[in-house]
Amino acid sequence: MPTNSIHKTLSLEQVLICGATIVTLSMGIRHGFGLWLQPVTQSQGWSRETFAFAMALQNLVWGFSGIFAGMLADRFGAFRVIAGGAVLYALGLLGMAFAVTPLMLSATAGVLIGMAQAGTTYAVIYGVIGRNVSPERRSWAMGVAAAAGSFGQFLMVPTEGFLIGSLGWQEALIVLAAATLLIVPLAWGLREPDFSAGLAGRREQSVIQALTEAFRYPSFQLLMAGYFVCGFQVVFIGVHMPSYLRDKGLSPQVASYSLALIGLFNVFGTYAAGVLGQKMQKKNILAFIYFARSIAIGLFLVAPLTPLSVYIFSSMMGLLWLSTVPPTNATVAQIFGVAHLSMLSGFVFFSHQIGSFMGVWLGGYLYDQTGNYDVVWYIAIALGILAALVNLPIKEASIVRKTAIQAN
Repeated sequence: MPTNSIHKTLSLEQVLICGATIVTLSMGIRHGFGLWLQPVTQSQGWSRETFAFAMALQNLVWGFSGIFAGMLADRFGAFRVIAGGAVLYALGLLGMAFAVTPLMLSATAGVLIGMAQAGTTYAVIYGVIGRNVSPERRSWAMGVAAAAGSFGQFLMVPTEGFLIGSLGWQEALIVLAAATLLIVPLAWGLREPDFSAGLAGRREQSVIQALTEAFRYPSFQLLMAGYFVCGFQVVFIGVHMPSYLRDKGLSPQVASYSLALIGLFNVFGTYAAGVLGQKMQKKNILAFIYFARSIAIGLFLVAPLTPLSVYIFSSMMGLLWLSTVPPTNATVAQIFGVAHLSMLSGFVFFSHQIGSFMGVWLGGYLYDQTGNYDVVWYIAIALGILAALVNLPIKEASIVRKTAIQAN
């Protein structure tokens, strides 16, 4: 049986509703972690670098664990991986609420939540989409899922700010821990019967063969390089933007609204990227996004800092925020097929998370060293230009395998 002919047992509506809602919860909660930077550090007497390191570790663990979450999802189906990730998410948030040392903060907010996000976000969800949605609609469907994650940011960040203000930062984390358990019944809707029947193992390539092929393919390496920059930029801004604005004398509400605007406009940006990915070369979409980010950051830094300029910048960045996700993952599927899509997407995302680690950690480290975020902003601009250039040579055509099994 050809690889691409199995696993297409879930309806498009079921995949999108369950997958998008899971991403909404998982990514929505995650995007608000920057709101905890000052409450946690001030309450515990820690430096910003301490909190930033925990968030950096979270991103690194997320990326590394995503490789193995993808392997498990490709082999056994997404349901078990997502449900397990939801439980880890709840435990990590509870642990974060009651952490009394930097080590405990890193172990809970860093390691546990990082592992949880690996099992409840894009790599695993996109594997389900890739197996159940035809190539003609795949980029669009991935855009819908990514837009859901953006809507989660728009919905959850103000909610998290409200919870912190009305309940306290610890109680807010407890409420969110309970909310993450809603992911478990949603994961049941992504349970693919073919995996239960043992059909998942019928592939033309082993895991080792798929990895060897991908890492020897220059376009895969270029995708990973670009995604590194994506992680650096968005996580630095997501975690440190609230504190940057507070340092400049703006109110906490401006920071909350700015992150919410990023989420709102990213709903449109990611959906548009998914739609355009069906009509034009995805490498050109990616190059435009990275270059446009550098322009937006540069204009933000030279313009007078006011609530209005913050909201304009947030709206511009929102259009470009996670809009890299659909074309990047759709390109992986287009080149290599869907049999190992979650795993290969996990490796690409690991590069993203190494960039995230560097962005969030350098933000805290260089702030403590220099008293401001200027150097990191300049690094983000330079990396955006570099990422635009490395995406242009990517070849999107399906790879030709000499040993490929031809469909009858």
